Amino acid sequence: MTYATVMVSLALDQSNEARLQVAGELAERFEAGIIGVAAARFAPPLYFTDGADAQGLIEEGEASVTRRLAGLEAQFRAAMKNRGGHAEWRSALDFPARFIMAQARCADIVVSGGQSPAFSDAFALASPKDLVMQAGRPLLVVPDRANWLDLRSALVAWKDTPEARRAVADALPLLRKARDVTIAGILERDDDRPVVMAGVTDVAAWLARHGITATARVSESTRNETTAAQLDKVAAEVGAGLIVAGAYGHSRFRELIMGGVTQHLVAQSARLVLLSH
Repeated sequence: MTYATVMVSLALDQSNEARLQVAGELAERFEAGIIGVAAARFAPPLYFTDGADAQGLIEEGEASVTRRLAGLEAQFRAAMKNRGGHAEWRSALDFPARFIMAQARCADIVVSGGQSPAFSDAFALASPKDLVMQAGRPLLVVPDRANWLDLRSALVAWKDTPEARRAVADALPLLRKARDVTIAGILERDDDRPVVMAGVTDVAAWLARHGITATARVSESTRNETTAAQLDKVAAEVGAGLIVAGAYGHSRFRELIMGGVTQHLVAQSARLVLLSH
């Protein structure tokens, strides 16, 4: 298994430098083609008008969005100019999540930025939570502070669920290139430690059959420590540049399980995160 096509989602009103850098490195590492995608819709003002004034306002707004999308294309092509592989651009006047989820059919992995809890505009950017839940492809979330594809140490956040199993399988190409891999079982309330340890040991053995040497461990939880805090602690201990995890929850409007770990991973600003649902 490899990544033959990398897709990178660009957004209006957000920094795109980090995701372009990581997506370009990812495409180079796997000698893959890369597709840049972006979409946006004109958002009418709260106090709208009608008639000819309304039509003029809509046309002016759509023209502005079109110019900004053209600016994103120029940024994408400049970033990929010296990468050597095939680069393609796709954009539309559409809701970003809807457009990008449709385009994801031709990619092996989608690269996106993280999401600030304070900013969400469905007209201008695709929420990584929406993408991972509905695109049907693994999502590599790149925080704005990242400046390279750091595969020195990779951490698999293990929970015995279909989502986590899918995430590890989707991450195999990256895990093969990582220098160190850790499989960490995160203890939650009422978890049986020997059972969790047996699970991470099985995953490590499965990875070994794919040529990947991994260390199995179970986190040591403390009272009142959240699952996200446990995961952060383990990631810091192993110096993880990449976290691999299953994405849990059914939509952005329903509370996510695992103590908000999925929400935490798309909003944290330190490490790359590969998520699968």
